[in-house]
Amino acid sequence: MTPNEPGIHALGLTKSYGDLPVLDGIDLAVPRGSVLALLGPNGAGKTTTVRILATLTAADSGTARVAGHDVTTARTRVRERISLTGQFAAVDDLQTGTEMLRMTGRLAGLSAREARTRADSLLDRFGLTEAAGRTAKTYSGGMRRRLDLAASLVTRPEVLFLDEPTAGLDPRSRQDLWDLVRELRADGTTVLLTTQYLEEADQLADRVAVLAAGRIAAEGTPAALKSRVAGHRLDLTLTSNDAYEALAARAVHHLPGELVLGLTTDGSAAHVRALLDEIDPDRTRVDRFTLRSATLDDVFLTLTGAAT
Repeated sequence: MTPNEPGIHALGLTKSYGDLPVLDGIDLAVPRGSVLALLGPNGAGKTTTVRILATLTAADSGTARVAGHDVTTARTRVRERISLTGQFAAVDDLQTGTEMLRMTGRLAGLSAREARTRADSLLDRFGLTEAAGRTAKTYSGGMRRRLDLAASLVTRPEVLFLDEPTAGLDPRSRQDLWDLVRELRADGTTVLLTTQYLEEADQLADRVAVLAAGRIAAEGTPAALKSRVAGHRLDLTLTSNDAYEALAARAVHHLPGELVLGLTTDGSAAHVRALLDEIDPDRTRVDRFTLRSATLDDVFLTLTGAAT
């Protein structure tokens, strides 16, 4: 892998299952030692993209290189350099936490001593030391998820794929994982993260790619994507259903049960005044309003066409 080569580089990836197209020409370039968050609604192709890059599924067309190696012609070399944590915890219920991590280390080529040391370190890092001697079948869902994440880090991968890694984790465990991802990035690991938690992408990602209808709808830093949709959002609480319906088509945020609509604005006093005058000239539609900064939720909803 040359110094300037991306940790992940994909061009024109396509994939269909029967008559159902899932990916329609995906291009990705993730610099080494950075985090890319892949966002999209259910069925957008996030997991399929991860499976192709992790050599678990073959693309119909296109090329991809991970950690400097082609995912089709050099699958073994790719697998030696990556780790993958899928959407569901993959643990052996009959093994203890210690046994599973030590076995993973030995299978990855660590000596017995190295495997013991690494297992103990990871059990401590993920708050599993007290449960280390218990079989995994006695673990809670969150503990099983943490054990699965620990197993994926036994070998300190060059590239780490995290497919919705914090699903099922409590807030403290989520924060611990965020801290770990930041440490891995600082150590030079390339991370591709899929998530349904937009706050997670905002917190962790150097860049965000939004998948919609099998294609990359937008890619950029979180700040750039937010400014692309709008610098700010004006949330309006309307006075009636008629007022709500009259303005709903131009809104980027909808809460029909509360008669709240969000409209894009640059946040300046002049623009807010002009917007209110335009949509409510006789002062009968808007009960109150709140000005807020745009978030990745706004980006996601606007670019994917989803509704709230």
